[in-house]
Amino acid sequence: MKIDRNSPIPLHKQAETLLRELITEEEYKEGKMLPNEVELSKQLKISRNTLRQAINTLVTEGLLIRKKGVGTRVAEKNLYSEATNWLSFTQEMRVLGVKVENFELHLSKQTPTGDAMKFFGIPNDIKILRLERLRGKENYPFVYFHSEFNPIIGLDGTENFTRPLYKILENDYNIIVKTSREEIRAAGADKFIASKLEIEVGDPILIRKRFVSDVNNVPIEYNVGWYRADSFSYKIECVREFKVSSDGM
Repeated sequence: MKIDRNSPIPLHKQAETLLRELITEEEYKEGKMLPNEVELSKQLKISRNTLRQAINTLVTEGLLIRKKGVGTRVAEKNLYSEATNWLSFTQEMRVLGVKVENFELHLSKQTPTGDAMKFFGIPNDIKILRLERLRGKENYPFVYFHSEFNPIIGLDGTENFTRPLYKILENDYNIIVKTSREEIRAAGADKFIASKLEIEVGDPILIRKRFVSDVNNVPIEYNVGWYRADSFSYKIECVREFKVSSDGM
């Protein structure tokens, strides 16, 4: 990489162009760390402030991810979920060719949250099974899940939850899930979620709620997923319906 000081193009723009070329190289495609700013600025023979301008532009575009005290790495391509035919998380990742890794798994009996209580139509003075999991791909956790289950199912926490959840429900409890009503919003990560997803407090995340029912429209699972916003995108395709009038207009 070389800066042309005789060029009319500003130094930070030249550095930006060189960084764009660098991160397309094979070795950087899977989220590799960039050389530190001191090393890069010496290599390019520019000031750190000039280099930082170029890096900031790519961070803003989502091409680079900077983490305080760690450094700057290339952003991996976002994982996309589509709102056409909903799948479980494991199925979504399998379609994308991603091998799921479980980093944490916690089971407990807890008082239902307000959303779960309303969805299941149960009182708040009972304890129901709660499953919490930190998941992602190899060495890279990007979502923290919280699931609560309708007590009529009979889940007691002795199940092997390293198996796909909906396979457990189908094979062990004869429950086939069918419908997922979803709500998605953007937010800043709180201290707990930031620590789980290895990001800074206030960094952008996507919060995805699922209200899952079976083939008989019985509420089965209330699920919340907190996703790293730099790793997950949600695509929605809508088709406009219209009628042709008798005069063809």
